[in-house]
Amino acid sequence: MTGERLDDPLAEATRLVALADSSGLAVRLIGGLAIEARVPGWKGGARSVAGRRDIDLATSRRDAAGVARLLGDVGYVADRHYNAIYGHKQLYFMGPTNARPIDVVIETLEMSHRLQFGPRLAADYPTLSLADLLLSKLQIVHLNAKDALDAWVLLANFPLAEADREGINVRRLVEVTAHDWGWWRTVSGNLDRLLDPVTERLPPALHDPVAQIRAIRSAIDQAPKSALWRLRARIGERVRWYDEPEEIGHEQP
Repeated sequence: MTGERLDDPLAEATRLVALADSSGLAVRLIGGLAIEARVPGWKGGARSVAGRRDIDLATSRRDAAGVARLLGDVGYVADRHYNAIYGHKQLYFMGPTNARPIDVVIETLEMSHRLQFGPRLAADYPTLSLADLLLSKLQIVHLNAKDALDAWVLLANFPLAEADREGINVRRLVEVTAHDWGWWRTVSGNLDRLLDPVTERLPPALHDPVAQIRAIRSAIDQAPKSALWRLRARIGERVRWYDEPEEIGHEQP
């Protein structure tokens, strides 16, 4: 019923999403594999050893227990200590033979900022929406080359749109950045950084990423801002506007 685990990380990730979907569970890909799923042929610069690559999944609070059972049923081993402490927001599993880690993020991706995706899981398939994937990269204050390239590839391969399944939903980008000055500060800074020439070998661009970056920048700058946004803007960079994600160790199976 569940099939065998696949050696290819992307194939295994999409298999797990499909299994969850057939069980009535809302699960979507996030992270680097999600970008690869949306842009066939893109391997995203320097990655870890193929067989050891992380699989990052997103789900809802309602479906988290069901997802944990499903992963156990197909042979993944839970980090019981980690899941007991952090299971309200994230679960961690490991493949028993190839040590492939699986992170399951519940409702909110917490990095430099908090990206709440729970109500938007149905917006696209098999990944989070293109806009949320882009935000997951642009929210990183200390953006590294790999994540910058992932953001660039999204901007080069999908049009800007006003609906999720038509392209990168600009309304979603505006919604997030117009209510939180910190989000706006980080996203706008990273968009400006992405204007620098990219020298990596990339797939052929279907859209002009520079033009799209400038269009997004204009949209988030010109959008009406919330009262909280304006109050926080007065403080500016005198107070840190982002979080520093903590690294947490895991048990080995």
